Amino acid sequence: MEAVLRIIAVDGLERASLREVADEAGLAVGSVRHYFANSDELLAYSFATVVDRIVARLRDGMHHLAAAAHGSSGQRAAVLALLGGALPLDEARALDVCAWLAFRNAARIRPFLAPVADRSHREVAAIIGQVVATLVPAEEAEDNVVLEAERLLATLDGLCLHALLHPGWITSEMVDGVLERHLNGLGARGR
Repeated sequence: MEAVLRIIAVDGLERASLREVADEAGLAVGSVRHYFANSDELLAYSFATVVDRIVARLRDGMHHLAAAAHGSSGQRAAVLALLGGALPLDEARALDVCAWLAFRNAARIRPFLAPVADRSHREVAAIIGQVVATLVPAEEAEDNVVLEAERLLATLDGLCLHALLHPGWITSEMVDGVLERHLNGLGARGR
């Protein structure tokens, strides 16, 4: 799995074949074929594993958010930590996010990846929807949760892409600032 992620990060998804992954992992290709009949199986498994890791980090953040008092500074900190868990601000998350974006893009033209891409979107969107539902005032929630969740998802996707492409510019402080500003406008009508 880690060999797949390293290959994608350095050379792109196209190079992640059984042979290349075996070479990167220091294994014989037959060892990899023992688990995967072809590259498509390996890629689908790798994509599902990356999705599981990202979703697990977000769910862990939801547990911390649920424990924080509503409207407190602890709740705001828990939201920022949860959202930051999905961003490529360290090497492990950068490898996951790089692969996640590559797989999501490839799913447009590789049908065998589409089910995992759909699951990825559903699970991440559901968690972000829960985050938004905890932050949007009750009187605005019915009209705004879906729109605000999509807006927050778009912000996270953009931050993921910027952090991968410009890691020297997009620091954790920059991310926190962007997210703070976004959260301050959450639920505001007309924005």
